[in-house]
Amino acid sequence: MIIAVVVLGIVVLLLVLYIVFLQLQLKNINQQLIKRLDEDTHHSISLELINKELNTLVSNINRCLKVDETHRVELIRKEKHFKDMIANISHDLRTPLTAIKGYQQLIARETLSKEQLQKLQIAQKHSDELGRLIENFFEYSYLVNTEPIFKMEKINVTNLMSECLVESINLFEENNLEVQFDEKHPMFIFADKEMTIRIIRNLIKNCIQHSASNIQVKINNGKTVSISFKNLINNTTEIDAKKLFDRFYSVDEARGKSTGLGLAIVKLLAEQMGGSVEAFLQDKMLEIRVSLPAYIDYCIFRI
Repeated sequence: MIIAVVVLGIVVLLLVLYIVFLQLQLKNINQQLIKRLDEDTHHSISLELINKELNTLVSNINRCLKVDETHRVELIRKEKHFKDMIANISHDLRTPLTAIKGYQQLIARETLSKEQLQKLQIAQKHSDELGRLIENFFEYSYLVNTEPIFKMEKINVTNLMSECLVESINLFEENNLEVQFDEKHPMFIFADKEMTIRIIRNLIKNCIQHSASNIQVKINNGKTVSISFKNLINNTTEIDAKKLFDRFYSVDEARGKSTGLGLAIVKLLAEQMGGSVEAFLQDKMLEIRVSLPAYIDYCIFRI
């Protein structure tokens, strides 16, 4: 009887030790996975296990990690190829467009009938639009293929917004749009001034293209300074707010009115300066919100 109890005790002890050993091995697996994620390493999971099922588990984990790494490398390769293609396309389109505009200028110097002049003006209008599209391609390809040097400084974003809205008055009037800008006390951001101007101008262009009513512009101060453009949209079924910042996503895809690069550039610039972007669609009202680092937050962080 005593021998049986001793044997049972030994078996229980061995089982407990075995369970503890397995737990330590599982903990080791988790630690290696966490390290792989945190440090972006690509090492395989290595363990010496006496359990066949756990050995199989580790083997399958390594196979999944290898497949995932292969896919990641392939995606990086395709992304680079895509960026290079965009850069080449934008460059190649500039040369013939310059020639087209040059010939249009020469024709404009000649004596033209009223009908011929109208046709020339239409051609020039479309050439200018094509030029703007090419510039968007060029700007986007530049931003994604290089690391722009930002001149980060204290900026009065309230004044900057007012200046950008004033310079766009003619465009608003041509499209029968009014802007409601509640100009409160000055708010300051820590950002690159030229890049911030690009962001605001692209937001203005987006509103002009798609707004069905007056545009509400607000600047709010919190943990960050947020720039908000809000306007009514006619057909909300055509809009996917989650995709608005995706490159080449266009609301008017069927009519091809936009490259879909304007808001993609906004997102890229904002994130490169430590900010973020969001889009909200509710009751036919579309709001585009760009958050940028507040100057005071930056100063506190530096101290």
